[in-house]
Amino acid sequence: MARAGLRVLVIDMDPQGNASTALSIPHLSGTAGIYDVLIDGVPMSDVVRETPQVPGLWCVPATIDLAGAEIELVPLVARENRLRRALTAFLDSRAPGEQFDMVLIDCPPSLGLLTVNAFVAAREVLIPIQCEYYALEGLSQLLKNVELIQQHLNSDLEVSTILLTMFDARTRLASDVADQVREHFGEKVLRVVIPRSVRISEAPSHGETVITYDPASSGALSYMEAAAQMRQQEVLV
Repeated sequence: MARAGLRVLVIDMDPQGNASTALSIPHLSGTAGIYDVLIDGVPMSDVVRETPQVPGLWCVPATIDLAGAEIELVPLVARENRLRRALTAFLDSRAPGEQFDMVLIDCPPSLGLLTVNAFVAAREVLIPIQCEYYALEGLSQLLKNVELIQQHLNSDLEVSTILLTMFDARTRLASDVADQVREHFGEKVLRVVIPRSVRISEAPSHGETVITYDPASSGALSYMEAAAQMRQQEVLV
């Protein structure tokens, strides 16, 4: 999206900090990041960083300190709304030429308070699904949680996009999973699939995404096509 000229903000809500790593944003323990925003009320403007490789792409990093945030959030007032309030205040403070076209919130692989905060702050949910059987089991629970959020905390939330990942064309299972997902979700599933790729796995170890690490690889081209299809969906909507 950023390479296409959009201004994009990535909020890393995963204590593992994978998004921060891929975007070359420092996130060692003690680094100011989303933990400080959620727990201490630090303004998001104090912790946001522009990525060094892609102009127009910004990141609010996650550190391992975020692992304890699930417990620390429990006694706080309006704990489910901490991210939404901070993000709204940050976006409202931006000058006209500094507004973001898109905000992406990277969630942890669990359904705790960090993910709930992300769902409350968001309008749409993008679900990447590995083309494996266990991914289908986790999907059903995720959809139940989205429905609960819609009923009680954020009625505007909707599952808008599903992206099939780690697709191995050599296996029957991958094709079966893809067919089941497409049958159930229809046009919400992007046409492109992300293949299993060594380049995708290698890129984070170099502090890059696959798009900057090897732009001509099958993985990078697939992600670029996925971004183009998502932009087309926005136009159609």
